[in-house]
Amino acid sequence: MPCTARLDINFILKALQEGADGVLIVGCHPGDCAFKTGNLGTERRVRFTRKLVEQMGMNPDRVKMVFVSAAEGDKFASDINKFAEEIRKIGPNPIRL
Repeated sequence: MPCTARLDINFILKALQEGADGVLIVGCHPGDCAFKTGNLGTERRVRFTRKLVEQMGMNPDRVKMVFVSAAEGDKFASDINKFAEEIRKIGPNPIRL
């Protein structure tokens, strides 16, 4: 997607429903969004989605959003590795279909 603003919460829920152990959304830093505040709206939707995931009886930490610029390759790799480790600690998705 050209901007995380295009991310619909149904994409996140569908990924979990289909067996994803976690969903990591990576967006531009606040204030650096080419589409003004698209990433901030996405951050709000991710917080809401985490609440829905918790209400479904799943660990809300399976859904996370991080902010990384295109020039931060090391941070990008670090965030992905950290999220993968967090998901390993949580364990497999309990609703794997």
